[in-house]
Amino acid sequence: MVQPSIPADVPDVTPDSLGDDIYLLDVREQDEWDAGHAPHAHHIPMYEIPQRLAEVPTVGEVVVVCRVGGRSAQVAAYLAAQGWENVANLDGGMLSWERSGRAVVADTGLPPRVL
Repeated sequence: MVQPSIPADVPDVTPDSLGDDIYLLDVREQDEWDAGHAPHAHHIPMYEIPQRLAEVPTVGEVVVVCRVGGRSAQVAAYLAAQGWENVANLDGGMLSWERSGRAVVADTGLPPRVL
């Protein structure tokens, strides 16, 4: 995937500013996802995005998240360059999500944690 610069029109959002009706796109690797993720998030690892574009909604708010916000900013910029006008980057990533008191779940049966 080409790493474009972040266009000025791809906003950063904070966990506190998000409603429950967003499409949260988690672009972290499988082990990071397994350790802990936001409930109702959708998982597509960063490097699978080009092959799985059809899974990303073109309507409604799409917020892209990774661990700290770097990879998700790249994916948000990539989506914007592909014509998505409804994307934002989660500032601070899953670490800020967790710090803000938002729920984190794990599918492993172990206590959830952000890697």
